[in-house]
Amino acid sequence: MVLNASDLAERRPRIGITTYLEPTIWGVWHRDAALLPRVYLDAIDAAGGVPLLLPPVGTDPEVLDILDGLVIAGGCDIDPAGYGAEAHPETVDTRPGRDQHEAILIHAALQRDLPLLAICRGLQMLNVALGGTLHQHLPDVVAHNNHRPKPAVFGTTEVKVEPDSLTHEVLGELTTVQCYHHQAIDKVASELRVTARSDDGTIEAVELPGKGFALGVQWHPEEFPDDLRLFTALIAEARKERAAK
Repeated sequence: MVLNASDLAERRPRIGITTYLEPTIWGVWHRDAALLPRVYLDAIDAAGGVPLLLPPVGTDPEVLDILDGLVIAGGCDIDPAGYGAEAHPETVDTRPGRDQHEAILIHAALQRDLPLLAICRGLQMLNVALGGTLHQHLPDVVAHNNHRPKPAVFGTTEVKVEPDSLTHEVLGELTTVQCYHHQAIDKVASELRVTARSDDGTIEAVELPGKGFALGVQWHPEEFPDDLRLFTALIAEARKERAAK
């Protein structure tokens, strides 16, 4: 079937999402599998997009040519070797292959000015890919565990957003978010602008000035099904960019 310009304008934007590659159990099978929490898929679908999974295998930046937007998902700790540091005792369960996969996709997306939303680990990966570093164990810096209260328990954080930013345009001056992380941005990559912080000074959002939509947040917006503002903004930008091509 050949699509005409009208068909393309109506097509739901295709949003790629990076995935985990993990030992997994289903039925009688115990095998490695590409996986992603369903909440990401539901958020993109509810916001008007079509989610497409991008596993950290066979990485090819040309895949972005068929996408209208990209989400760098959350997950495990980033390998500190990627930013020239030794591992902290609390830095565990790293996935260097996934780091490399996501760095390639981030650079390719920015080169294309493809709408990009980086979530939690994704924000950290965006910073590292552009030359920044991380606090490997945030409680050492802020002296509390509120950003990751207990295993599998999300924390709640109020975030203050900088004016005259994409983040502010989407979320306003203050927003309450759910977070689950023990690492955070330390040295900010030179290309990034910090656009939100929590009360303890933790960097909560960054963006790339001069790009149409390139935004990273330290929290998990996919965990708020009643607040799809970030996903809606991503998909609106993806639709606009596609129409301009």
